[in-house]
Amino acid sequence: MKLIRLLLFPLSILYGIGVILRNLAYDFGVFKSQKFQLPVISVGNLSVGGSGKSPMTEYLIRLLKDKYKIATLSRGYGRKTSGFLYVDANSISSDSGDEPLQFKRKFRDITVAVCENRTEGILRLEPDHELIILDDAFQHRAVKPGFSILLFEYKTLFKQQWLLPSGDLREPLWAIKRADIIVISKCPEILNTAQKNTILSRFRTEKVFFSFLKYGNLISIHENTSERTLKSINENCKVILLTGIANPEPLLEELATYGPELIHHQYPDHYQFSDKNIAKLVNVFKRLSGNDKLIITTEKDVQRLRIAGIREQLKDLPVYYLPVEAEFMEPERSGFNNLIEEYASKPAGNN
Repeated sequence: MKLIRLLLFPLSILYGIGVILRNLAYDFGVFKSQKFQLPVISVGNLSVGGSGKSPMTEYLIRLLKDKYKIATLSRGYGRKTSGFLYVDANSISSDSGDEPLQFKRKFRDITVAVCENRTEGILRLEPDHELIILDDAFQHRAVKPGFSILLFEYKTLFKQQWLLPSGDLREPLWAIKRADIIVISKCPEILNTAQKNTILSRFRTEKVFFSFLKYGNLISIHENTSERTLKSINENCKVILLTGIANPEPLLEELATYGPELIHHQYPDHYQFSDKNIAKLVNVFKRLSGNDKLIITTEKDVQRLRIAGIREQLKDLPVYYLPVEAEFMEPERSGFNNLIEEYASKPAGNN
């Protein structure tokens, strides 16, 4: 891996020069960043995938949806459509993308839209909404959000990070200056003061918050089937884990704590599962011995399993997805919430 990184490093230099020139063009007004009258909150990161943007977006939705008429706007990565599109709970992931469909199915009362041109998307949503949350928009500088949240995954803070394509960074680390607050995501639930201070020393801002992942009960993809707690999984249980996400490691670590025999069918992020992939999974499942065996996937991946051919293959199998939420410990939770609510309450958020 180190050799590959070294071979790709010249390309990373060229990529970095391009990113720097682009950002300078926005900084000096050569390219325009548009502001809007209503509050616009951006959730993003510097790396490619896996930092917990979707759980953070959902945290903001839960925090704000009962106080404001809100909309989420995403690019809709991986969709086969283009332009502005409202996402319906009956949409399919190839039309809307995984995360927007997940948001809509989870929060039926909010507006969920996708548009690769975020400026156009906001202009379409602005007349009928009081607040917009942009998912994965830190690099979309044509929009100047009123409040920008930048995520860093806890484990990546202790690793050397490289720009694309030799690494995962989309921008140099000094782009941090554009963020209003920084959230260290996927932390251990308990961090002591020394651990926090070590991390805080890397950032020249006091507005750094530490969040962790909170897993819910396993939910069946079949109607009229009871939920199952994670504690019901033990060393006598056999689990096939199906993932098509950027970073499945936190999920693997969580499941491993319960001691099941674990078989991981891992695919790339946003992977469109085929009938052949699912047939392979079904065959492996049927060959497993024992009475307590199940298939687990993520809430994001299940959006790509809800198509007719795949549903038919899985209809008689115990298939569950595992919801996950971003959470903060007190008093950081109150501090984070207060900052968001203070910004959202401003009558002209971006001015």
